[in-house]
Amino acid sequence: MSEPLVIQRRNVVPGSRVTLELPLAQLYTHTPLTLPVHIVRGRTDGPRLFVCAAIHGDELNGVEIIRRLLRHSSIRRLRGTLLAIPIVNVYGVIQHTRYLPDRRDLNRAFPGQGGGSLTARLAHLFMNEIVEKCTHGIDLHTGAI
Repeated sequence: MSEPLVIQRRNVVPGSRVTLELPLAQLYTHTPLTLPVHIVRGRTDGPRLFVCAAIHGDELNGVEIIRRLLRHSSIRRLRGTLLAIPIVNVYGVIQHTRYLPDRRDLNRAFPGQGGGSLTARLAHLFMNEIVEKCTHGIDLHTGAI
């Protein structure tokens, strides 16, 4: 029997492939800012792995690595669960900057706080909705652009 995987009150069942948009904040234009999470859950139990990139908004190579990973043919034979987060620092990628608008380094903000700065809230969301639900993790970093 598979252990349930619930992210943002949504149950991800074995054998499914879903993309969730976790709400982060609103831009000054009232455009919602979300954290895209691609979940591939195998039909059989196994480890839960997260792979993330762009914790620093100017480190982009990992975004393409995750895109290729999600398109790889072997993903159909997955045992366990893959949570792929190609862009953690969405604001930084949009603005071509390492940091979030509060000028804090997300990589130094973990585990974060639910009621803190934008950086602290993002770190808190990522820890609670992704990291704590996985058995393994890979955080991709590269040279900045």
